[in-house]
Amino acid sequence: MKKGLSSTQKNLLLEQARKTISNRLNKNDGFPDIPEDPVFREKVATFVTLKISGRLRGCIGTLEPATSLWQSIHDNALSAAFSDHRFSPLSHKELEAVEIDISVLSSPSSLEYEDPVDLLKKLQPGVDGVILKDGRRGATFLPQVWKQLPSAELFLGQLCKKAGLEETAWREKQLDIKTYQVLSFQEEGQ
Repeated sequence: MKKGLSSTQKNLLLEQARKTISNRLNKNDGFPDIPEDPVFREKVATFVTLKISGRLRGCIGTLEPATSLWQSIHDNALSAAFSDHRFSPLSHKELEAVEIDISVLSSPSSLEYEDPVDLLKKLQPGVDGVILKDGRRGATFLPQVWKQLPSAELFLGQLCKKAGLEETAWREKQLDIKTYQVLSFQEEGQ
């Protein structure tokens, strides 16, 4: 995304995510018109995260731009609410309590590193989202995950586990690491 988003644009996207989920629960799957603002037509990667009382309730997104910002939020809101394999589909009752967080991702870039010590030095806790890959196995954590896993060692260990690798894999072999940053925002008062 070439520029940031205004508070009005952020609020429209948050409303779009909530309305999309509500419409699916009410069996009304129409796609809302894209606002005139060209920013909503930009191709970007996004994640939609759902939480209830601060606990994860669903999180789905894309790492590479594939659709417009408006379409991406629509698709990822539905997936986070109804297709995150870690959770049952969201219910009407839960929607009232759900807090919606949107992340708009920068393009991932490869992180070149010599060894585990160099990797730890180059990561920016709280700033970098990390994509870790080993062959066909891979996983990502958004930068917000640093709040729960503040040390780089713990962050990388849990990311390895998420990818189906040994927790120490990042120390034992050269993995493909990419980083990205996000513009993250959530509903007011949540």
